[in-house]
Amino acid sequence: MSYQYIRFFDEISIDDIPLVGGKNASLGEMYQKLGSQGVQVPNGFAITAEAYRYILDSSHSWDALHATLDGLQIHDMTNLAQCGRKAREIVYAAGIPEDLQSEIISAYQQLQQQYGEGLSLAVRSSATAEDLPTASFAGQQDTYLNIDSISALLESCRRCFASLFTDRAIHYRMDHGFDHFSVALSIGVMKMVRSDLASSGVMFSLDTESGFRDVVFITGAYGLGENVVQGMVDPDEFYVHKPTFMQGHHCILRRLLGAKKIKMVYSQGTTHEATKNVITSAKERQQFCLSDADVLTLADYAIKIEQMYSQIAGENRPMDMEWAKDGLDGELYIVQARPETVNSQKQGMLLEEYKLQGSAKIATTGHAVGGKIAQGVAHVITSTENLSEFKAGEVLVADTTSPDWEPIMKIASAIVTNRGGRTCHAAIIARELGIPAVIGCDDATAQIKTGEALTISCTSGDTGIVYRGKIPFHVERTDLAELPRPKTQLMLNLGNPDLAFKSSFLPNDGVGLARMEFIITEYIKVHPMALLYPDKVKSSKERQEIAQLVQGYNSPTDYFVQRLSEGVGMIAAAFYPKPVVVRMSDFKSNEYASLLGGSAFEAKEENPMIGFRGASRYTHPAYQEGFELECAAMKRVRDEMGLNNVILMIPFCRRIDEGKRVLAKMAECGLRQGKNGLKIYVMCEIPNNVIQVDEFAKLFDGFSIGSNDLTQLTLGVDRDSQIVAFDFDERDPGVKAFLKMAVEGAKRNGRHSGICGQAPSDYPEMAEFLVECGIESMSLTPDTIIKTTLNVLEVEKRLAE
Repeated sequence: MSYQYIRFFDEISIDDIPLVGGKNASLGEMYQKLGSQGVQVPNGFAITAEAYRYILDSSHSWDALHATLDGLQIHDMTNLAQCGRKAREIVYAAGIPEDLQSEIISAYQQLQQQYGEGLSLAVRSSATAEDLPTASFAGQQDTYLNIDSISALLESCRRCFASLFTDRAIHYRMDHGFDHFSVALSIGVMKMVRSDLASSGVMFSLDTESGFRDVVFITGAYGLGENVVQGMVDPDEFYVHKPTFMQGHHCILRRLLGAKKIKMVYSQGTTHEATKNVITSAKERQQFCLSDADVLTLADYAIKIEQMYSQIAGENRPMDMEWAKDGLDGELYIVQARPETVNSQKQGMLLEEYKLQGSAKIATTGHAVGGKIAQGVAHVITSTENLSEFKAGEVLVADTTSPDWEPIMKIASAIVTNRGGRTCHAAIIARELGIPAVIGCDDATAQIKTGEALTISCTSGDTGIVYRGKIPFHVERTDLAELPRPKTQLMLNLGNPDLAFKSSFLPNDGVGLARMEFIITEYIKVHPMALLYPDKVKSSKERQEIAQLVQGYNSPTDYFVQRLSEGVGMIAAAFYPKPVVVRMSDFKSNEYASLLGGSAFEAKEENPMIGFRGASRYTHPAYQEGFELECAAMKRVRDEMGLNNVILMIPFCRRIDEGKRVLAKMAECGLRQGKNGLKIYVMCEIPNNVIQVDEFAKLFDGFSIGSNDLTQLTLGVDRDSQIVAFDFDERDPGVKAFLKMAVEGAKRNGRHSGICGQAPSDYPEMAEFLVECGIESMSLTPDTIIKTTLNVLEVEKRLAE
């Protein structure tokens, strides 16, 4: 049957935005082109923008709309609400002409023939200025779910058309320079995916926080997707690394369990609301809402969708997508896809680094959004009725936000919410506005009072911190486009996986030291031997904490291997394919003892710095099984995740025989030197490493000088002792002699030489000395990489003269 005002998805392409709006055009494009590639999109039809204009023409409503909207004052919230309500009433009262009703009913019946009599519908608005690369218009108009009758369908359509004039949509259009009468509304009517019986969420083909483009970032929760989009729940999060996925390594890079305290389902009975929120069960909260296979299927969808849109655009086009899992057929569907509109619009290579210059009491913490610092007076808003009280420059503190809040979000200095994840409404709008937000604090509205001064810091990775009072801060800006690369490789020291994506944008040649200790302390928290032998942990409180941490994993050892591999994997993926040197665990016995359950497995040593640490532990009966877990995690990173840019490094290897035993143990664990390109370095931090550099070079592929320990052992100074710490100085002539010998010895044997100690970060003259020695690489802290790059460029220029 041919229709005048209806187009089915198989008749629509991305070129039809003026006719069916951005959302419908995108659904049609995917339905036609990606179905054969396995990407599932529910079928449906669009009621065209021409139908919207036909309705207003037939009812002679244009003059009334002009009279209502032409004199609107955008910043007058009361005026905005009055005009918006009147405009909606005008459009709703226009009704739907009979011939258009007949077409809608016929199309619905045609869709029923495909899906069966039990078909329920999602009725979604699709504006003709929506889902553009520069403005998303996300959430500005209304959606109606679980529509299962002709009368309900027609009523939903009338309400959808009227929703072109919601207060938020009016404000958004005026704010972005769109004329109300040049924008029209199409409606998408599609098969309802029964995610109320399963799960749903949002995913991006980049990391939303840093703009890092080599991952798919997926968020999800149980029930209908509105809770994830509006930030009503703290969702599960998943990352998949695109380059290795496309090479065939189908492995989740990292997963984070969200609280998922509620889920949205359909209402039953006499309630007028179509949906309601119910409490999730303890079992649901303790497990992920998606299986690993589901996550990887969604990643595959995201990559294919991004590739299709990039081909259409003629440039890389990161995408923002909504997905839903049907609890009836078990299938995953894409229900929306639009261009990502924040990170993809950033121009140039200007690096901004925000740095606090002090500290204060913490009011609350949550997920960090925006990577910036802001200050202002708190204003706690508990109801939309109080929005007009909010003043420009204040910090918005709320339980959560919705599109209705956008007029005041636009004038806020920062946003803090109780609920939500990093793809919720508040997070997306904060990024779009370029302001920091701390999302999902749980207790923000209870801990913060209106009128108190706050400092919002989102510069510490995933954790955003709300400080009481105003803390001084400064911003450093560097134009990376004008910064040349030195011949000496300048790498990064990094331990925190949360900072990896952001740090990857710094000028670098990879990671010279990825500290395993940070990941074990922050992400695992448990002594590996306590996971293997929990019965030996004497404290019942610690046993209970350990049992709680490993809940949801196949075994305690799986917990260790998965968490460690995901932490290292995030760092390796951020810099792929550049080299990432991962140092195997280098805790001292007292540091191991401080881990959960650690005191049961660690002896007390008078001087742990030169005690049971590094290589000596790896083949010792007291820790050998723990080292085997470390090796299993690194094997997973390289083999399963496909991150073969990881180079492993052995710390504190005192003697040649010790090195041989460790390499044999690693080979036994599947980490054989040379296999799949595996390189194994050794830390050069003991005088014996320098004295016997030629012998160590026969075992290892490279040396990384640990100047901190080498200085301590050369000068016999404990830098942690307040009494003698003043004598600790890497610039001492004896230390510099050892450094020179190490570099020359590595070069003599054709081995890599680098330094990962603090010296070149702290002292420009040490960086200069090392360049003169001919060192191949220096690994620096992220905050000194630019300053040292400039210094090294000057040294290299002088040496070349």
